[in-house]
This record gives sequence, C-alpha cells and structure tokens, in this order.
Amino acid sequence: MNGAAAFSLWAQKNRWVWSAIGVLVLWLVLSVVTNRFSLSSLSGIMLSASFLTVVGIGQMFVVTTGRGNIDLSVASVITLSAFVALLTIKGQDANLAIGVGAAILLGLAVGALNSLLVVGLNIPAIIATLATGYVLATATLLSNRAISGFAVSPLLKTLATGRVSGVPIMAVIAIAGVAVTAFVLRYTVFGQLLSAVGQNRTAARLAAIRNNRVIASAFIISSVLASLNGLLLGAYIGGAFLEMGQPYLLQSIAAVVLGGTLIFGGSASAVGTLFASILLILIVTTMQIVGLPPGAQDIVQGIVVIFVLALAGRQVLSRRAAVNGAGDADAVKPETGGIAIRPE
Repeated sequence: MNGAAAFSLWAQKNRWVWSAIGVLVLWLVLSVVTNRFSLSSLSGIMLSASFLTVVGIGQMFVVTTGRGNIDLSVASVITLSAFVALLTIKGQDANLAIGVGAAILLGLAVGALNSLLVVGLNIPAIIATLATGYVLATATLLSNRAISGFAVSPLLKTLATGRVSGVPIMAVIAIAGVAVTAFVLRYTVFGQLLSAVGQNRTAARLAAIRNNRVIASAFIISSVLASLNGLLLGAYIGGAFLEMGQPYLLQSIAAVVLGGTLIFGGSASAVGTLFASILLILIVTTMQIVGLPPGAQDIVQGIVVIFVLALAGRQVLSRRAAVNGAGDADAVKPETGGIAIRPE
C-alpha cells in the first residue's frame, strides 16, 4: 500500500482532517495575499469560531441520530436566551447563577418540546423544530418589550471576551467542550448508543436499545448548548437584539457537515466540528475582505453546504454499490456449479 492509499484509508476514518486542511490552506492564502494575518488575528477568529462550535456540537448530536434530523430551533433559542439573561441577571454578578439556571431551564424546556414533537408525535424533525422556532420568536418579541436596558454581568463579560495569556477564554471553553464531547462519543455507553441508533434504528431496537430516549437526549443537548451559547453571546456583544441567533442556523449545520459528521447519521466528529467552525469563520472573513454583501455571503455558505452534501450522497451511493457488489459476488458459489443463488 503506497502513501496516498494509506492516507486515503486513514482519512476515511478521520474525516475531520479535510476541514483541518481547509483551515491551513485558507489561512496560508490569506496570510500571503493580505499580509494582515498573524497569531493575534487567529486569536480573534478562534473567539468567533468558539460560539459557533458550541452550537455546532449540539447540532451534531441531533444529526448523528440519523434520518435527516436537524434542529432548526437553535437560532431562536440563542436569541431568546440572550434576552432571558438580560432580564434575570440585570448586569449583576450576584444574579449570575439565576441567569445560568434560567438559560439551562430554557434549553431543557425547548429540548423536551422538540423531543415530544419528534419522538412522541412522530413529526419530522425539520418541521417540528421549525415550528418551535416560530413559537420562541414570539416569546422573544415579548421579551424585547420588557427589556429596559442592556447591562451585562462583569463576570459573564469576562468569560465571553476575556483572554488568558492572549488566548480567548471562550476558545478554552469551546475546546474543553469538544474534548469532553469526543470522549463521550468514543468511550461512553451513550456515545455508542447514539451511533447505533443513527446507523440503523431497527437493528438498535432489536438490540434492546431505547431509541426514543437516545433521540430525545440529543435534542435536549442541542437546545441546552444553544441556550448557554446565547447567554455568552449576549455578554460578548453587550446586549441582545432580534434575529441575533439567525446566522448560527445555517452555519451550525455547515460546521457539522464540513466537520465530517455523516448527514445520514451514525457517525460524528467533535474535533471536525471545531475545525469546520474555524474554516467557516475564515470563509466569512475572506468574503468580508473581498467586500461581498451579507446576502452574497449566505449564498456562498449555502453553496458550500450543498457541495459537501452532494459529496456525502455520492459516498453513500458508492458504499451501497460496493455492498451490493459484494453480495452478488458472494452469491456465486463453486459448490452450486456456478449457478447464482440469491437469498430471498
């Protein structure tokens, strides 16, 4: 086996490498073309990517459950959580515990609602979470009317914008979250159950796995992480505004897909989600340098997602063809005199 074949085989098992290569290549190109990129600018990109990583990790859990599951309510959860934080914390560190608790409760409530719609009522996840998002948008409008000011807790502000030895605290939080998630996916029972459900729900059910509990847990994790992200994002920008979570809807899905998580479920990559988040921020930065308007930036990101999904679809078809081909080869046995016997 030559080096290229060995790398290809290794890359199939470690799909995060492609997003990592993308980050390296784009970073080098921008550094050469603009002469403006340095370690300090990388620090800023890491800070922005950290917020996307938190939401992307939650989205990754939902996508891994399979059947095209996607959480479209994350944008509304982020926005509403930022408003809830302002209403409960009121700019005082003494109320920080109350605000964090409120954010977690919001995430749990939204996750439970999504789980009820998807698992209990068998509504497709895209439709269910979209409807939940509309409900939350109404709650956000009511919260916006109740806001009297935009005071932010100093401690929360430090967590969202502070640095330790030049490294953003938020980046440390995101990397720690990725490390914990990677451990959960690979070494815990829940991680194994999540992959099993995403790969084949029928086989998982026959293996006595409670599919509904696993799927519900994924939606709850997604909502809680989105809510906590909204709490920190509000502190980062110094307030809250309508539609502030909207950019994270498409980007969170893109980060999951670009990071190597299979859109059809069954296999996830937390490290890949981190690298893909950085790559997306670099892409946005590049478009801003070029001078593309926000609408054009959304179009470019959408094209990137479609391109990756198309590649993922071709890989699945190739694998199915390989499996079918292997089945046909096994069907011809010497003992049968060369007559192909196909199992019914």
